[in-house]
Amino acid sequence: MRTTNLYAPTLREVPAEAEVKSHQLMLRAGMIRKAAGGLYTYMPLAWRTIKKIEAIIRDEMDKAGGQEISMPIVQPAEIWQESGRWSVYGDEMWRVKDRHGRGFCLGPTHEEMVTTLIRDEVRSYKQLPLSLYQIQNKYRDERRPRFGLMRSREFIMKDMYSFDKDVEGMNVSYKKMYDAYTNVFNRCGLEFRPVEADNGAIGGGHSHEFTVLAEAGESNIAYCSECDYAASDEKAELKVIASAEEEMKELEKVSTPDAHTIEKVAEYLNLPLDKTIKAVAFQTDTNELVLAFVRGDHEVNDVKVINLIEGAIELRMADEEAITAAGGVAGFMSPIGIKEGTKIVVDATVMGMYNACAGANEKDFHFINVNPKRDFKDVIVADIRMIKEGDACPHCGAPVKMTRGIEAGQVFTLGTKYSESLHATFLDENGKEKPLQMGCYGIGVGRTMAAAVEQNNDADGIIWPRSIAPYEAIVVPVNAKNEDQMAVAEEIYQGLLAQGVDAIIDDRKERAGVKFKDADLIGYPMRITVSPKALEEGSVEVKIRRSGEVKMVEKANAISEIVEILKNL
Repeated sequence: MRTTNLYAPTLREVPAEAEVKSHQLMLRAGMIRKAAGGLYTYMPLAWRTIKKIEAIIRDEMDKAGGQEISMPIVQPAEIWQESGRWSVYGDEMWRVKDRHGRGFCLGPTHEEMVTTLIRDEVRSYKQLPLSLYQIQNKYRDERRPRFGLMRSREFIMKDMYSFDKDVEGMNVSYKKMYDAYTNVFNRCGLEFRPVEADNGAIGGGHSHEFTVLAEAGESNIAYCSECDYAASDEKAELKVIASAEEEMKELEKVSTPDAHTIEKVAEYLNLPLDKTIKAVAFQTDTNELVLAFVRGDHEVNDVKVINLIEGAIELRMADEEAITAAGGVAGFMSPIGIKEGTKIVVDATVMGMYNACAGANEKDFHFINVNPKRDFKDVIVADIRMIKEGDACPHCGAPVKMTRGIEAGQVFTLGTKYSESLHATFLDENGKEKPLQMGCYGIGVGRTMAAAVEQNNDADGIIWPRSIAPYEAIVVPVNAKNEDQMAVAEEIYQGLLAQGVDAIIDDRKERAGVKFKDADLIGYPMRITVSPKALEEGSVEVKIRRSGEVKMVEKANAISEIVEILKNL
């Protein structure tokens, strides 16, 4: 490719709309252009990187026994109604009707589609295990699309689905995909962590997110400073913090005027926060009230809470009317005095507290000497708090650390969640009909590209890992009008192509500074410069983008040396 033919309109200024580095740099490097909120055109450079990521994914999926298919993006409402997700998926689902008034959706995911495909074809255990995948656009009408390709409304995803005869087989398929994903992200040159994660709207059993470490990431990750434990903050398990045993005192109601936050209560009563109990009130999508209680210095993890409430899809903050109807008073709540039958969830650490402070369900009053084991009745006890830096690792007890990351892929065990609701069964060795055991595995292709940029950049632009760079090397004659420079540049360019190097030549009649700035902005891993001085010495200049290292290479040996250097990038 010659830059005179390349469609890559670079920008010198940072676009005002771009909040994060990947969005800024891909716009500036002429890689993407916005069509509408959350909708982007991939320009030639970006599309080359997308295709390289897809090639890595395909190779690893095929090696792991996957077979590629292509399913319709437009999916009939009937199969989603059959699985029960049509009415509960939420506003992110793009729903459409055809000319006959029949309901369809633009596929946000394909569990229903693939399960109905398999149920009509797979009838015997002899046809299992089976893994099918596709790389295709997905559609989710995000409430707030942002951060460029990291949260968009149309995006490219690789989704694979495994089908097995039993749980053991499903776990084998899961492990194969876990290993394949590890290979994918290693080959893409990314620093990442597989972390235990919540299954969310997909449902099913256990899950791991493959999270690319980056400050701009929306995921908070807890990881152990000593062992290999890592989990998203939504999923991270927590050990119960034992309180020092005390003699239980008699419950007492005290005045706390205007102390409607736990911090004000603690200050007014001169108590440490870890001797207080904090309340958070939620309502589910069916308007059921859920009261959650954690220690005053902890935060409620709403994902853990919703996972405890059968049938709940989402939580919102409760309105005061619902709280009052249950016998509570906003800002002064505890389980004591709440109407019987109200859903109350209490963190396990709270249940071990002695002589604590909690709301009295009366304006401007709190209880002291609250002993939850004695005073809290008919409550659900569970780990519902958010992990924080310094908490004990649930595996080894060492302090955990926190970092941020971008979820680029996720693997799930689904069990029989979809096969049962959609009646996808097979006959086992004894002729008995059983539901298929399923797993699903997704990689955000565009998001992986954005994550690579977030993790690999500097003040001058992108620094692509060689394996997914749009081009591995750029040959830059300082003066394209000079015939000698152009002849040598052309010779090196053609020689690199002959050796299988994905190279580009900057044949524009621009100033050298402009060419160098564009090369750094776009992020080619290597720049080979043909300058007058170097030619006089019989050499060319090789610059490594990541390290900034500059090396003079003899022109006679340039091709072989450049190829060797590239191998080690």
